[in-house]
Amino acid sequence: MKRINLVEDTITKEDINSLISWLSEYPQLTKGPKTIEFERNWSEWLGCKYSVFVNSGSSANLLMFYALKHLNLLKNKKICVPSLSWATDLAPVLQFDLEPILIDCNLDNLSVDLNHLEKMFKEHNPSALILVSVLGLSPDMDSILSLCEQYDVILLEDNCESQGTSYKEKKLGNFGLMSSFSTFFGHTMSTIEGGVITTSDEKIYHTLLQLRSHGWSRDLPIPEQKKLKEEWNCDDFSNLYTFFIPGFNLRNTDLQAQIGINQLAKIDEIIAKRNQNFEIYKKKLSTEVWFPKEIENSFTANFAVPILTSDSESKKNLIEELTANQIACRPLISGSMGTQPFYKKVYGELKLPNSSLVDTCGIYVPNHPNLEEVDIKLICEIILKNK
Repeated sequence: MKRINLVEDTITKEDINSLISWLSEYPQLTKGPKTIEFERNWSEWLGCKYSVFVNSGSSANLLMFYALKHLNLLKNKKICVPSLSWATDLAPVLQFDLEPILIDCNLDNLSVDLNHLEKMFKEHNPSALILVSVLGLSPDMDSILSLCEQYDVILLEDNCESQGTSYKEKKLGNFGLMSSFSTFFGHTMSTIEGGVITTSDEKIYHTLLQLRSHGWSRDLPIPEQKKLKEEWNCDDFSNLYTFFIPGFNLRNTDLQAQIGINQLAKIDEIIAKRNQNFEIYKKKLSTEVWFPKEIENSFTANFAVPILTSDSESKKNLIEELTANQIACRPLISGSMGTQPFYKKVYGELKLPNSSLVDTCGIYVPNHPNLEEVDIKLICEIILKNK
């Protein structure tokens, strides 16, 4: 029996052969000119001004939060985080001594529930919201931007599952002050490990470059390096090892940037296949069981297909039958953050109604460019049998 994987690598034999050819030239492998080329290509593809290549999507989230803190952009310590999200959307808030305000999801596109979001904005007057676009489904960006403007909340985007998703013909990643992406194995495109931060704010971009690499200035444009040297009375010799802000080492490598350059060259084809698969799922399931609703005027670069069963017993039976047919499945993202041990240890358990329903009844099933229609048909038959 054929195994149907949840995700599959987008790095092909052609990519490996191209990498081997490049390696035969004995190029620089650590962060260097290929990283800069990849970042420029990414910015051009996404439609933003600046991109910063880091070693993971989680590191991208970490740097976004620290940049806000370092630049004193936070009016208070309160940060809104979707309860239905990934651990490293929430973890930096705790790590940087900020205060998380968990937001329930809606049951249409699994993004933040707008009513609960506004309620928390009113009650807590938070500094920022990190918005997760779940599995490539676009949130209602107009409504979210309006709320953020009304309540003076900085918007960050986590697009690690939604590379290529667009809202009103504008790619996600262009709405927030900063946005994160993941290029981990099995994501929309892969650099083995990796992540990207995007922004159109020059000051934030320069800060991210420094934070990524120890806090030194050597990755900055020459005029910016000159300003810092003059401000701190620093000569050319010592400048290379002078640390102007408290940074990290979250760099990626030119080897992975080279892979990324090849992946970006075919990313639109990969995204189109994911969307095609999603449309087949939608046609087979949307009139029979719960199926996510796409926001009007959006394009879905689907990462995986979310399923909500009618109850916990149906979920158990669905998982068992999928597993028996060698079809991979998993919890929907990682369930509700309010029930995760690292949150409960500090704040106690928080169960929000819709996120709790996702915990009880939610899974997701495969979508990747190598998935065939016959595979989707089998998966849908099993879902309909255990709805």
